Amino acid sequence: MTHYLVTEENPEGKKLEEVLSMIRKDILERCGLITDDQRAEAKAVLNNNMRILNLLTDAVLLAEDSTNILDKAFGPSQASKGGPPRIGHL
Repeated sequence: MTHYLVTEENPEGKKLEEVLSMIRKDILERCGLITDDQRAEAKAVLNNNMRILNLLTDAVLLAEDSTNILDKAFGPSQASKGGPPRIGHL
C-alpha cells in the first residue's frame, strides 16, 4: 500500500504531481527563511535547495505528462472512488 499516492487501497491519496508540488512549496517556504542568512552553511543549503527545486519542477512536469497520457488513453482515474488501476497489475 502506498502512503501518499492514490491507489485502490488508498483512495484518499494524492496524485504524484500533487505530492511533489506540496514538497516544492514547503522547500520554497524554508528557502524564504534563510535567504538573508549570509553564513556559508546557509548559502550552501540554499544553493542545494535551489537545485532540488529545479529537479522537483522537472519531476512535476513528468508526473503531469504521465497523468495526461493515462487520461487520454484510459479516461480519468477512478482510484479515488475505489476503482481499479488504469495500468499495471492488481
